[in-house]
Amino acid sequence: MNLPNKITVFRFILIPFFTVIFLMNEPWCNVTALVIFCVACASDFFDGYIARKDHLITDFGKLMDPLADKLLVCIALICFVQVRDNFPCWCAIVIISREFIISGFRQLAAEKGTIISAGYWGKTKTVVQMFLCIFYIWDLPYDWFRITESVLMYTATVLTLISLLDYIIRNRNIIKNASK
Repeated sequence: MNLPNKITVFRFILIPFFTVIFLMNEPWCNVTALVIFCVACASDFFDGYIARKDHLITDFGKLMDPLADKLLVCIALICFVQVRDNFPCWCAIVIISREFIISGFRQLAAEKGTIISAGYWGKTKTVVQMFLCIFYIWDLPYDWFRITESVLMYTATVLTLISLLDYIIRNRNIIKNASK
């Protein structure tokens, strides 16, 4: 297993630690959960950077790297619905539903021997979702902070829908062939 794939596996390992600490809902837990989440986000950048720079792109990385991102963000969103009064359930439903749909399409493609990498809109969506999560984890009580959280929440939701449409359009031949 190469270094980028090890970094991806490390991100999977961080997810339960983030979840347990965040859900403890103690004052010290926000900072600790924020650090863990930020380390996981940084690991996403570094595994991709190293894989591209050193030509270490693998099928494992193409499949597992986006899955680690999705799992990290989806678990954070579910935690926000549980712990934060200002995070609407519908937003989590939209974002998580998109992730299931895309995962299903990727599975169909993989069964046909095709590995689909993340596109521009999907990567942009992931970055905005990660910033959304960082703000909701940090949870500062200032009005400007709450406004920023709301802007990020709506932006992430819109980008989630745009990236879903982009994904479907770019991969319509795989979807069409799978329905035969």
